[in-house]
Amino acid sequence: MSRVDVSALSPFEALAAYEQRSLGHAAGAPEQIEAPGLWRGIGFRLGARHFVSSIAEVNEILTLPPLTAVPGARGWLLGIANVRGNLVPVVDLYEFIAGQRSAIGETSRVLVVRQPGGSVGLLVDEVLGQRSFSLEQIAAAVGEIDERYTRFVGENVQLGEVLWGLFSVAELVRTAEFQQAAA
Repeated sequence: MSRVDVSALSPFEALAAYEQRSLGHAAGAPEQIEAPGLWRGIGFRLGARHFVSSIAEVNEILTLPPLTAVPGARGWLLGIANVRGNLVPVVDLYEFIAGQRSAIGETSRVLVVRQPGGSVGLLVDEVLGQRSFSLEQIAAAVGEIDERYTRFVGENVQLGEVLWGLFSVAELVRTAEFQQAAA
């Protein structure tokens, strides 16, 4: 697009010209850029383990919101949070899977994911950002050996020094145990 002499334009026309120039150079947001041959996900940590869930499975990432306890619920159901007017149950994912309560700290985050009937929040020890794996890396993945995670982690992918478990949120929310939070 050629440059326009904005000094000869009305204020509105000048803003419109700036907008057109900026739109001509706008880079796509990460979720809009197509990357054929790449699998993308959100990395997170539970204890010492690193996991990644498909970017399509995670709707939102929050700091731990204020919670209201749910009487008669299992210990891993931390409570209900009000997230912009929606009631969202928050689950301690590490306690649900490994039976140990997460140490809530500065890096703790809640991954908001969809499940039948609404959203649920999964408390994780830390969110490690977006991770991308090539199809070759996924093809070279190794199976999960820790029986606590085998229901949700089919494969582990090596990226640098870190082994990332490909964590299926869809498998998690479908399990009968996850759906039965009453003690």
